Amino acid sequence: MSRIKVELKKKDVDTIREICKSFDNQPGELINVLHKTQHTFGYLPAEVQEVVAKELSVPVAKVYGVVTFYSFFSMIPKGKHPISICTGTACYVRGAENVLAEFKKTLKIEVGETTADGKFSISCLRCVGACGLAPVVMVGEKTYGRVSPEMVKDILKEYDE
Repeated sequence: MSRIKVELKKKDVDTIREICKSFDNQPGELINVLHKTQHTFGYLPAEVQEVVAKELSVPVAKVYGVVTFYSFFSMIPKGKHPISICTGTACYVRGAENVLAEFKKTLKIEVGETTADGKFSISCLRCVGACGLAPVVMVGEKTYGRVSPEMVKDILKEYDE
């Protein structure tokens, strides 16, 4: 997957600076700054990370390391309805792989991709803490438990606009 260069507008840079300033430009607030920045922009492309690094006086590599370490952060735009399939042990042994395959087949995208209409994106999580409901799928903030491949089309229908 090739990286898309993002051109930040002056107002975008100013917004990032304001977010950093709201945390007193403290390097120890990096995760909080990234959370708020991602909430504002929807994702954290390299250009955004560079501004954060400069404002907090931390190396870009450190910012990149945090963004790539935590699964919550994304360097690519997510769909309007991000789909997260839990692939932790309990979900995996109860068929999460088949559920994931059905989402990929139905939406015609791979993990980490977004549908052409920008409506859905797919990612995998390690554990959502609902092991008793395995396999678990989240669409945005909504959690679906005991999901089978046969349920995928009905779940997606809930998001028809």
